[in-house]
Amino acid sequence: MRIIGIDPGLRHTGWGIVEFKNNKLIYIGDGTISPSTSISDGKRLFFIKSQLSQIISKYSPNKSAIEQIFVGFGAGSSLKLGMARGVSMSVLAESGLDITEIPPKLVKKTITGYGSASKQQITSMIEKLLSVLPKNEDSADALAIAISAHHIGDDYTASNLQQANNSLDIAIAKALLKEKKK
Repeated sequence: MRIIGIDPGLRHTGWGIVEFKNNKLIYIGDGTISPSTSISDGKRLFFIKSQLSQIISKYSPNKSAIEQIFVGFGAGSSLKLGMARGVSMSVLAESGLDITEIPPKLVKKTITGYGSASKQQITSMIEKLLSVLPKNEDSADALAIAISAHHIGDDYTASNLQQANNSLDIAIAKALLKEKKK
């Protein structure tokens, strides 16, 4: 299973790809899509779309994951983040990939064991897990999103992630999903 993780942003959209093969985590690639800040928002979004399409075409992931929006930076920043997230989701969907949406705190908890981990802690854990130094914080976050998507499983949707407020709720929800499959 090859998974692409996306950390969306209008200034920097991080991407990271990992593969899970024979219970082994394998680093495939990571990077950042950074359109020029001197062009219009529309052209920046088109640049993100074009670059992300090329990345998907090059690496052929089977699954995708994207970070859910964290609202709290202000209306303008949240709107621009939402635009980058929307264009990223559109490219993922056009590519035929299922999209798992994961809250930032769950990504941090999955990777570090702590839901309020710093960017440096995420980068350090990614370096340990993959034996590679991510290109930057945005791509480290994207790799963390991809790894988290694998660990939370296919049946874990955005709606039941939002309902799970803490690790106990997540554990119970996962157990219920497993029971439902039997």
